[in-house]
Amino acid sequence: MTVSSTLKARYPKATKNLSRPSAMLRTVGEHGYFYGRGLMSIGHALRSYRKETIRLIAEIGMGTGALAIIGGTVVIVAFMTLAGGTLLAIQGYASLGDIGVEALTGFFAAFINVRIIAPVVAGIALAATIGAGATAQLGAMRISEEIDALEVMGIQSISYLVSTRIVGGLIAIVPLYSMAILMSFLSTQVYTTFIAGQSAGVYNHYFMTFLRPTDLMWSFVQAIAMSLAVMLIHCYYGFNASGGPSGVGEAVGRAVRASLMAVVMVTLLVSLAVYGTSGNFDLAG
Repeated sequence: MTVSSTLKARYPKATKNLSRPSAMLRTVGEHGYFYGRGLMSIGHALRSYRKETIRLIAEIGMGTGALAIIGGTVVIVAFMTLAGGTLLAIQGYASLGDIGVEALTGFFAAFINVRIIAPVVAGIALAATIGAGATAQLGAMRISEEIDALEVMGIQSISYLVSTRIVGGLIAIVPLYSMAILMSFLSTQVYTTFIAGQSAGVYNHYFMTFLRPTDLMWSFVQAIAMSLAVMLIHCYYGFNASGGPSGVGEAVGRAVRASLMAVVMVTLLVSLAVYGTSGNFDLAG
């Protein structure tokens, strides 16, 4: 019996706690290595697997099977951001009305929708639809040994399965997020002007005053970063799934949890980098 096995037998809890940092470091290294391989294979995927990339773009946007009947990810993202914008209008109009400045609801729509509501809600929708689907697909391929079969046939599995999904997610996020931001603007304006009864001129004045093109640009950058993080995380968990069908379900759950944390972290880091010093905000109007 070796010294390490003797220590494990005598002090199992202590040795388990001591091994946790090294296990966490090894996991971080595995994630980083996988992400690096996926990103470096994007060029090969675009050259060799164009048809698969185009198919994935269509699948990400419109969905497959029963999901395609309701419009896929486009409808889900649009509905969620519409609900978020409506909730912002309801709470904002009521709260501002308590102090007599409900005219500033247009400011809420231009300021909070762009910087927080639309990016976060769109990121959550991406994790729950595109990301979970990618994990389930790759996990099913892993446990049925389809990935091993691809490698035996000489197909680069990382490039064919992971890099194509990364490219598809980055391309599809632009129209998806455009729809999301428009629906958040529309829902806030419809509630404020048609339901709450505020003058359209007052709303549009404050909305256009505080809507900054640079904020929109950084909002799209934030959405693209979220899409990249979501696709990388979900592809990792799906590609390395094990344990049969239950293992695939466990991988999907872990991937969704990790991607939701990544969405919040991307929002935090972008906000700190862009708005952390000056805030990029001028009170006027």
